[in-house]
Amino acid sequence: MAPEKEALWPFFEFAVEHAAVGVHAVDMAGKTVIYNEKMKQIEGLDLSDLTDRTVLDLFRFGKNESTLMQVLKSGVPVLNAKQTYWNRTGQEITTVNDTYPVAGPSGMIGAIELARDVTALEKFVHQPLRTYDEKVTFASITAVSDSMKGVVATAKKAAAARLPVLLSGETGTGKDLLAGAIHNGSSSSGKSYYTLFCPGLDTQDLRNSMEQIREDPECTVFCDRIDLAGMKMQEELLRELNRLGEDHRQFIASIGGDAIDLIAEGSLLKELYYFFSSITIYIPPLRKRIADLWPFIDDYLELHRRRFGSAVQGLSPEVQQTFESYRWPGNLKEVELLLDEVTSVLTTETEITYDLLPHHFKLKVQEGFSPAKRPQDFVVQEGNEFLPLDQYLREAEEYYLSKVMNVFEGNVTKAAQALGMSRQNLQYHLKKLKNGI
Repeated sequence: MAPEKEALWPFFEFAVEHAAVGVHAVDMAGKTVIYNEKMKQIEGLDLSDLTDRTVLDLFRFGKNESTLMQVLKSGVPVLNAKQTYWNRTGQEITTVNDTYPVAGPSGMIGAIELARDVTALEKFVHQPLRTYDEKVTFASITAVSDSMKGVVATAKKAAAARLPVLLSGETGTGKDLLAGAIHNGSSSSGKSYYTLFCPGLDTQDLRNSMEQIREDPECTVFCDRIDLAGMKMQEELLRELNRLGEDHRQFIASIGGDAIDLIAEGSLLKELYYFFSSITIYIPPLRKRIADLWPFIDDYLELHRRRFGSAVQGLSPEVQQTFESYRWPGNLKEVELLLDEVTSVLTTETEITYDLLPHHFKLKVQEGFSPAKRPQDFVVQEGNEFLPLDQYLREAEEYYLSKVMNVFEGNVTKAAQALGMSRQNLQYHLKKLKNGI
């Protein structure tokens, strides 16, 4: 780089990092070389997630191929292209992209994409929710376990009562599907169904949406993940909801954890919680209701046979055992994305075997089976080398607190009660361990 250009480099870096659009550049192999702060916000990833992985390793695309990969292959810019895709955590993202080839002294060296996030606008829909072109009903919800049967029973009561509903549960448990089933099981079935995707919501989007909702007195309004909106946006959302009045609207919201914990952490506005919590429904994680996994897979494969004429009937015994042992941190959404990936490579196979599972999933399974520390690992045994006392105490504390938090599914309030300490004190210890202090 020429001296005068080298002097300008800090300005280029600053401009890229503070741009209002996502910037993602890749080399000719599809590996990331630039990934700015706005793109991290849009896709929910960080540079550590991108190391040694290509675009196609990281994201699940729909019908359209990645615009970055298109430009790498053709060398021709792709402008104003809308793209919907899913990252590895199962979050659906929609962007409008301008993608350009990048030339070096000896020819093309990669591609760069400028992405505008339109996820919030795409999530704002005006018709009853449909998945796989089928209306979502209570019959669509996989409910074999007693806990999910209870969830569906409560949701049916909520649909009949038309009171505000708060759905809580981990990412991927199906809160959006349950919201759609409540809508279609209520007197609003056939009326408009609006989704406000709160993580991507800004003031202008909110006001535009509310103008349309205000003219529709018999609709359902689903506020997805209100806990991921900033506190100022939550205050504004509450004001707009209160201005709507009751009419005949059905209000539903979702959160990603325990409401009391979220309020205490400053992630959820208490008054917004009260607005939606006339009926609160907790959807348990898949690892707590593994019986629901098998009918979900059966339904998925039946749909795949109908739509694509495939021959696949089920899972091999080895895959069944692997699925049963895995903890499914992404819940049913993770199962669905995994099956999407596996079935995309099927030809004449009648069952899904272990060798068909993607490499990234096998690595996660292996990590899950790695031996954990046992209590006896913290006991001083003759002949063993002694650890410094502060290191020993730190490892013992980390082991013990991780066990307790796992038992209570990450619920800080319940864990603190079990440990005989305040929430604030437990949060202090957890934060200290997380930061390596």
